[in-house]
Amino acid sequence: MAGLTAARRRLRPTAWSEAWVAGAFVTPAALVILLIVAYPLVRALWLSVHDVVLTRPGEAPFVALANYARELASPDFWAAVQRSLVFTVVSTAIELVLGIALAVLMDQPLRLRWLLRSLVILPWALPTIVNALMWRWIDNAEYGALNALLTQTGLIGSYQQWLSNPSTAMWMVIVADAWKMTPLVAILVLAALQGINREQIEAARVDGAGVVSTFRYVVLPLLTPTLLIVLVLRTMEAFKVFDIIWIMTNGGPANETQSIAIYAYQTAYRAYDFGRGSALGYLIALAIMLLAAVYLRVLGRVGRS
Repeated sequence: MAGLTAARRRLRPTAWSEAWVAGAFVTPAALVILLIVAYPLVRALWLSVHDVVLTRPGEAPFVALANYARELASPDFWAAVQRSLVFTVVSTAIELVLGIALAVLMDQPLRLRWLLRSLVILPWALPTIVNALMWRWIDNAEYGALNALLTQTGLIGSYQQWLSNPSTAMWMVIVADAWKMTPLVAILVLAALQGINREQIEAARVDGAGVVSTFRYVVLPLLTPTLLIVLVLRTMEAFKVFDIIWIMTNGGPANETQSIAIYAYQTAYRAYDFGRGSALGYLIALAIMLLAAVYLRVLGRVGRS
């Protein structure tokens, strides 16, 4: 009996063997992360504190925080930040309002509700490049569907240069982004709506609350945590937007749609100033981290209340 117990102890894995097995499974993933994520981050940090310009090969003097200071003192940098903030605030607000409305509609006991949900999610399922090209064709000044619709309904007298006009280009990009991302907000809010206890809503209606009052004082507070999470995700994505603006306008006309991400790209790959471009990348990451920290702090307060 004692021999059998000893044999079982020998067969039982030790803490060291378990650690080695765990390390063997984790090591490949850790190496991939180091190669794909860590090395570019470290390399970009090194570039950001050196004066690296591709038109001056072989020269990369250490400049400490001079690249950061130069950008923070640049009017072009702050103009790009302002345009990014406008895009972020307006597009996120539109997506939240329309997303909540769509979610409430899809939550109703309608006929063919499954078809409505399927159609709503289609814009979000489209690749960004397809969405941007589609809206660029819609906004085309010569044969675009938007001009045709507005002229035939008498809302405008002649075809307009929507993407070439500095006063309308940003709004057209915002419309395209909102059309694509609103379904994502709607699906997330719909999931939160279906998790609400219906007895609370019925109790409010029994007490005499109308539809608007019930939504404002019962449903909306219960949706607040989900809405804050959606707000964090969409704010982070919208502030560093690049693809949809680049495909539709290339940051023009007259830099009116030049977001901070496009400004960083043009600095690094068109002016060949990799030092400043890397510094801009870290400034963008810092701004997003600050925004996320503010939102998460608010979310934590909501969760404790």
